[in-house]
Amino acid sequence: MTRRPRAVAFDVMETMMRLEPLRARFEDAGLPGAAVDTWYARTLRDGTALTATGDFEPFRRVAEGALRAVAGPRADDAAVARVLDGLAGLPAHPDVEPALRRLAAADVPAVCLTNGAGATTMAFLDRAGLTDLVDRVISIEEVRRWKPSAAVYRHGAAVTGVPADRLALVAAHAWDCHGAARAGLVTGWVGRLEGRYGDVFAPPDVTGDDLVEVVDRLLALDGA
Repeated sequence: MTRRPRAVAFDVMETMMRLEPLRARFEDAGLPGAAVDTWYARTLRDGTALTATGDFEPFRRVAEGALRAVAGPRADDAAVARVLDGLAGLPAHPDVEPALRRLAAADVPAVCLTNGAGATTMAFLDRAGLTDLVDRVISIEEVRRWKPSAAVYRHGAAVTGVPADRLALVAAHAWDCHGAARAGLVTGWVGRLEGRYGDVFAPPDVTGDDLVEVVDRLLALDGA
């Protein structure tokens, strides 16, 4: 039986952080705004491929390579840098703060578990006024593996000091929830990005249309 988590880990990019403002930077670089989705999907693919082969590169380096592949000769070094520098100014989704406050009120610690850089994530939390609501940022830089490697989720459990089956992973990506589930975590999927959970993945323990609904459902699980 799935039990109420003692701590909750949040994916960051697209789950907490909005990528839409990058579209303007893509357009400034002569790329269609819609290319943001292709770029980010390629970044995740390439990071995952490196992990599958036992290699590692940090987010910024993989993201740069993916952007150059998507942009081709249309983007010079300055344009690539301008697009990627936009990661430092991305805002939070409006449901992030109320979801974190629900957890704080229930005395359940929240952490970030991200494929992104730790420093970028901490700056995001500070900019969004969320620092006091998040206990720790856990980055793949610490284990040199990309999610959905089980090593990342198990490291998250070790860092938070709770058993894997009492740590929840909340994400807007079905593949992320699948990886967490296979590592033994409780999972919560927010449907505002993908709309439909992929049939090929292990089903999440709870779902919701926004992060508040997901958190409320996690907190409603049996705490025994």
